[in-house]
Amino acid sequence: MLEQLYTGTQCRELDRIAIEEFGTSGFDLMQRAGRVAFAELLDSWPEARRLSICCGKGNNAGDGYIIAGLAKSMGLTVELLQIGDPGVLQGDAGQARDWALSEGVQPTIIDSDDIQLTGDVIVDGLLGTGLSRPLRGSYAAMVRAINSAAAPVLAVDVPTGVNADTGACADPTVAADVTVTFIGRKRGLYSGPGVSAAGRIVYAELEVGNAVLDLVRGIPLLDIHSLLAAQPLPKRDRNAYKQALGHVVVVGGDHSMGGAVLLAAEATLRVGAGMVSVVTRAVHRNAILARRPELMVVDADDPAARDEILNRASTFVVGPGLGRQQWGLDLLQEVLALAKPTVVDADGLNALAHLDLEVRGPVVVTPHTGEAATLLNNDSATVQQDRFAAACALASRVSGVAVLKGAGTVIASHDADESVVLGVCAHGNPGMATAGMGDVLAGIVGGLLAQGCSTTDAAVYGVCLHSCAGDLALEQVGERSLLATDLLPHLILLLKEV
Repeated sequence: MLEQLYTGTQCRELDRIAIEEFGTSGFDLMQRAGRVAFAELLDSWPEARRLSICCGKGNNAGDGYIIAGLAKSMGLTVELLQIGDPGVLQGDAGQARDWALSEGVQPTIIDSDDIQLTGDVIVDGLLGTGLSRPLRGSYAAMVRAINSAAAPVLAVDVPTGVNADTGACADPTVAADVTVTFIGRKRGLYSGPGVSAAGRIVYAELEVGNAVLDLVRGIPLLDIHSLLAAQPLPKRDRNAYKQALGHVVVVGGDHSMGGAVLLAAEATLRVGAGMVSVVTRAVHRNAILARRPELMVVDADDPAARDEILNRASTFVVGPGLGRQQWGLDLLQEVLALAKPTVVDADGLNALAHLDLEVRGPVVVTPHTGEAATLLNNDSATVQQDRFAAACALASRVSGVAVLKGAGTVIASHDADESVVLGVCAHGNPGMATAGMGDVLAGIVGGLLAQGCSTTDAAVYGVCLHSCAGDLALEQVGERSLLATDLLPHLILLLKEV
């Protein structure tokens, strides 16, 4: 079963359902949250003897007071820094404050920008999902103090400054080492800048159970193993023949960029397409065939040969190494005019944006943040402010499926005049930010399309296979040395399990 991601509002609704409809007291949930967070703190930093716990004025502060009381009862030194008068805490947070005071916790009221944090570990209990406007005053000063301290940071539910809905980060935002999040996974922790701010994410449902979680519909956190368990890729018929498994034509590779089409084409073969041809500059033929003789290579500058292979194709992957000259633009227009299932990547996306070309057939576009900004006629910062909205806008722009690559790749689809987020990829790592990774992804998606997958399934399974292979490769070569070709052996093993 796929985990779900929720907005901050949806998480507050889950809290309400657990309390009002299932009879769990709010203070009980707060105690559970505090116990889980404190246990994680001890597990992550067992040598810690002094804690600095930073609290605001809402329920996130209540979690902080529970942690403080538990730490005090264990004999740890607790420095609790409270923004404003702790008497403003009401309801469950007020109960948590009173309990912590009974355990001997003594809050220090912060009313200036001169903040010194002396703990071995810092706990961020300032805002959680309560961010509604830019951080100012004591909140901003506290966040700056947290980030400038030498100690590691545990964030309670959501690092202060992270938008729980979008993953956008305020200035400043707490840079946590560990974030312990409760009841519902906040989608802002799983895509965009929020991923970096969150650090390692620890999720605790606080024993509310699926009966509560199933009452609010989130978006899936896409894990390849759960996907394949729920719906395996189709088995090959024992009478299968290569033509029935699709003929993918990879188009691109202008001068000095032949490696891009080779990477895409090899990935397409490895994911199971029956035949793969490459339409590229003739100068690349020998190198491509020397590396992978199973490919067919056609001179893009031979009109008759090019037209023949384009018309024979069942599926296209266009854009790797396509370049930004007229040569590449003409090829893209020819491909799109055939209205066949197509993956558009890299320079193909830039051409789509600048020429305002119409996409008529089934299409998957796979932009990174910069390419997405170009397609949407805005800037990268705007895209990163709400990657979920940007992915939906991209899907609408091409009337197809959009894969917005990056930390927490977002996949969206446009259908029946509506764009929806299909999910966020659970896999991937910073080592994958290197040349050729996008070419491999485009080839994987194109190969799945050729074998009969829908555009949505090809995108979802393709992204997850690609990113999971990247994680497996990381274990062998490390983050700094990871290359696009390192993914292919692990892709083979993943597909072998299927």
